[in-house]
Amino acid sequence: MEIASQGPQQLELVSLKLAKNQQKQEGAATLQLLDSAAQSAPKQNSTPGAAVGNNINTTA
Repeated sequence: MEIASQGPQQLELVSLKLAKNQQKQEGAATLQLLDSAAQSAPKQNSTPGAAVGNNINTTA
C-alpha cells in the first residue's frame, strides 16, 4: 500500500521539478533578450535638443 500511495507524490515532485527548470530556462532567455536589446538600442542624449517645444499646436 505504501508504494501505491507514493506514486502520485512522486509524479507531483517530478512535475514540480520540471516546472522549476522551465522557469529557470525562461528567466535565462528573458535576461539574454534584455541584454541583447540593451546592446543594440541606440544611445539617447540625456538633455533634450533646443528644438523641443518650439512648435506648439494652438488649434484644437
